[in-house]
Amino acid sequence: MTSPAESENAAKPEHHSETGSHWRILSGLLVGIVAGLLLYYATQLLVPAADRAAPNLFQSRVLFWSQAAVYWAEGFGKLFLRLMFMIVLPLVFSALTLAVVEIGDLKKLGSMGLRTLGFTAILSISAVLIGLTLVNTFQPGKAISEEQRIALSEKYSTDAEKRVKQSQQTKPIRDVLIDLFPENPLQEMVGAVDGSSKGDGMLAVMVFALICGMAFTTNPQQAAGFIGWLEGLQLVSSVVINFAMKLAPVGAGCLVFAITSTLGFDILRVLASFVLTALAGLALHLFVTYSIVLIVFARMSPMTFFRGSAEALLTAFGTSSSSATLPTAMRVATDDLGFPPRVSNFVLTVGATGNQNGTALFEGVVVLFLAQVMGVELSLAQQIQVVMMSVLAGIGTAGVPGGSLPLIVVVMQSVGIPGSAIGIIMGVDRILDMSRTTVNVAGDLVIAACVTESERKIEARNLIASQRPENPATSVATTKTEDEASPS
Repeated sequence: MTSPAESENAAKPEHHSETGSHWRILSGLLVGIVAGLLLYYATQLLVPAADRAAPNLFQSRVLFWSQAAVYWAEGFGKLFLRLMFMIVLPLVFSALTLAVVEIGDLKKLGSMGLRTLGFTAILSISAVLIGLTLVNTFQPGKAISEEQRIALSEKYSTDAEKRVKQSQQTKPIRDVLIDLFPENPLQEMVGAVDGSSKGDGMLAVMVFALICGMAFTTNPQQAAGFIGWLEGLQLVSSVVINFAMKLAPVGAGCLVFAITSTLGFDILRVLASFVLTALAGLALHLFVTYSIVLIVFARMSPMTFFRGSAEALLTAFGTSSSSATLPTAMRVATDDLGFPPRVSNFVLTVGATGNQNGTALFEGVVVLFLAQVMGVELSLAQQIQVVMMSVLAGIGTAGVPGGSLPLIVVVMQSVGIPGSAIGIIMGVDRILDMSRTTVNVAGDLVIAACVTESERKIEARNLIASQRPENPATSVATTKTEDEASPS
């Protein structure tokens, strides 16, 4: 039986990494942004808002073709997302199970899990604190007038009501813990991506994969057939990923085009203070916090890290989905950053749902911003509560576009902010979702770098200990004991 590591090494020749793929993705994103803005403002110029109710023939054609362009571009973007989502579950289950099998020792698995959890907590808490500090310092909520608040709330009232209803379905902590262990794993797999699962969705699938991996380590010989099947599934997943990523420049560009051609810059002008505060917090966390953590804990140059992870980060920005980016992140971690598969597969699959510190930062910023807009004064104790709830909400947020909004409503209501106020930021959420997803994926890769370095140190210490010569005094004492015990 071949080990997972041998299988992955054997599979590497089949992977043809194309030089500069991240530049092509970046080019696609830029083209999508520019084309979307041109279409938006051209349509506004040719068909003013006053003429929308009764347009003439020319204006009707302009509206038809602009809507058709958005319709088909969004369709192709969704097709690209479907290709990525299609392979997420097979990849998560096979990669996480094989990572546990390769680690072998359950003590090592527990140690790696605790280190991953520790880094997740550190990064998430620091992220929320950065966000709250910026909001308290610059007070972006004070820049929104009463008229603007009412107009935004009314415009997005339907979406806001939907998010409030979703937040009311939040389960108590006891049920969340119970649902980590799936009653029907297949049902959880079906509902993990679209949020229709009865339990914890992707987290439950991960727990099932961990349990399967631990079971296989107890008797690897009898499980050899199924392990080989998982190795084949992982190899097939990588082939599908490589094909899907060839479409990434066009697919990600189409998704961004559909957003910018619909929103333009109008909504950004109204919420500029909020958007700039959120982006500043995400940028500080991405480039400052992560750089410090990489230097201190991973002994890695931030430039090397960001250069190697560029393709995954651009994919995250284009898709707004940690889950859809997971296949690319796993390939980048092994091929471009050089992390061992047993570490990267474990950390990244768990982190795609369990480590969302960009989302945690955003949740803290949103709650304090809306408190300022609604005139709700939050005490220091309430802000500490926001920190803790944002960190916990960031763990287990669905890795799909907009997956954090229902949890933000829960945090808002816990400190006395009406849930309907979420409608105020709905217009810019899709744009900020792209940015915070990028930070989430970068955080997963940073933790993988830190755990890789800690594993390297542990292995080095064990190697030195195994090569250390025996203590001479102990050796002499042992020899004397043996001589005395031997018959004359």
